[in-house]
Amino acid sequence: MRLTARFWIDAYLARLRLADIPAFVTAHGDDHAGAVLVKLNTLDGQAVLYQRGFDLATGARRWSVLAEGAEAEVDQAAARQRGFDPDLWLVEVEDRAGRHLLDEPGLD
Repeated sequence: MRLTARFWIDAYLARLRLADIPAFVTAHGDDHAGAVLVKLNTLDGQAVLYQRGFDLATGARRWSVLAEGAEAEVDQAAARQRGFDPDLWLVEVEDRAGRHLLDEPGLD
């Protein structure tokens, strides 16, 4: 079953709260069809921007790195994506240990 963007965001934020990982919606996209980007801020000036896509071999959803490095550069990459897609959601996760939980089951 394909989840709407809003439902997925709510479930993801709840899972992060249960793990005591702060996260915030920094760009609210279309509730039903918006794409989702997740920015992992490790609070040391570095960040990673993840995008959800499909594995072409299996058709399964997976997360891949869209940008990584200095936080300012990652923010610029996210802003470019928002320029292409105003319906896009952006969730910022803040965790010094680099936890984002995107690889856990149930978030596809």
